[in-house]
Amino acid sequence: LRERSIIGAPGGAGRRAHFLHGPYPATHFGPKACILPNPTSVMHIQDPASQRLTWNKPPVNVLVIRKIRDESLVEPFKELCRFLVEEKQMMVYVERRVADDATLSKDEAFGSIRNQLCTFREGYDDISDCIDLIICLGGDGTLLYASSLFQGSVPPVMAFHLGSLGFLTPFKFESYKTEVAKVFEGNAAITLRSRLKVKVVKDMLQRTGRQPHSREPPQQQEHNGLLPHGHTNNEAGKVTLQLQVLNEVVVDRGPSSYLSNVDLYLDGRLITSVQGDGVIVSTPTGSTAYAAAAGASMIHPNVPAIMVTPICPHSLSFRPIVVPAGVELMITLSPDARNTAWVSFDGRKRQEIQHGDCIKITTSCYPVPSICCHDLVYDWFESLAQCLHWNVRKRQAIFSCFEMEHLIINMMLSV
Repeated sequence: LRERSIIGAPGGAGRRAHFLHGPYPATHFGPKACILPNPTSVMHIQDPASQRLTWNKPPVNVLVIRKIRDESLVEPFKELCRFLVEEKQMMVYVERRVADDATLSKDEAFGSIRNQLCTFREGYDDISDCIDLIICLGGDGTLLYASSLFQGSVPPVMAFHLGSLGFLTPFKFESYKTEVAKVFEGNAAITLRSRLKVKVVKDMLQRTGRQPHSREPPQQQEHNGLLPHGHTNNEAGKVTLQLQVLNEVVVDRGPSSYLSNVDLYLDGRLITSVQGDGVIVSTPTGSTAYAAAAGASMIHPNVPAIMVTPICPHSLSFRPIVVPAGVELMITLSPDARNTAWVSFDGRKRQEIQHGDCIKITTSCYPVPSICCHDLVYDWFESLAQCLHWNVRKRQAIFSCFEMEHLIINMMLSV
């Protein structure tokens, strides 16, 4: 679903595309997978109940991601690879350090399968155009890692719960043969987990000029830190990092003992300053991660939104907010900030942010199609119940006959 909006100078200058869950109606995931067409659809918003996976061609190449340094996953990994290679005649891709594991090297019975595995190295080999399906063995971190490998279109992801957390891993490995066979047949329910497109721009900001949509005089605008022309200059500065984020972007104070002080812009206009330990910008998928610990609401992954959650804010009235998917958020150091800030992306690639640098965040047009075990409603609430024990409490005992009679008598007397 693509929404066109006009921002910038009056008269229609400065068009920018806003993305919610990607281009409509042809949404493809990797080279062979897409959403099953829904001929009865009337609106341009995909009905979540109709999000079904189909294959344009039978899948051939499967990427298997295993949690590293977990010996308990060696046997499930070998079982799955043997099933995919021998029974399903699939080409199996694994990371080189997984294939070179000492335990696998010593297993002579697995040697014939190991020699048929295709290996790659993160950061060196590009496998984004050849993978048809991703299978994760581990916890939520394996799916986050799979997302980081695909900075464009993401193949469907099937995640088995073999780790410590299972928000994103709905499948149980005991029935892996049946479940994998169903996915190969197609028509499986999927959840489109939106991602954030993030850019880190160095030496970009120039706080001069006038905000055309502001009624404040130029002197007041400069004092408030408003950007010129209603939005940032995309040609200014140097983009040092650009990536897709599945859970959240976290800006914090780092090792400094001072509060962090950053400015938050929405579509080029200063919204507020965040003074505290930091701020979290998350997807609905990330709402059950760090954002939930910081007091944010939990949002279903199919809701098109971006969450902004302060971390221990100095102002008690600063509560978590939800903004529409597709808007562009920008975070910069406040001019009077005493120290720098640090930023991380799904817990990785942590780096320092100086004065004049900025972080641009918007909704990516490349979601992660996560295959459901049952359906996208049941799976999500089941994960809340299993991982957070959400709304679990001791039930009140029912009234006995004597207590009920006593209650009725008291009610009648009170009348």
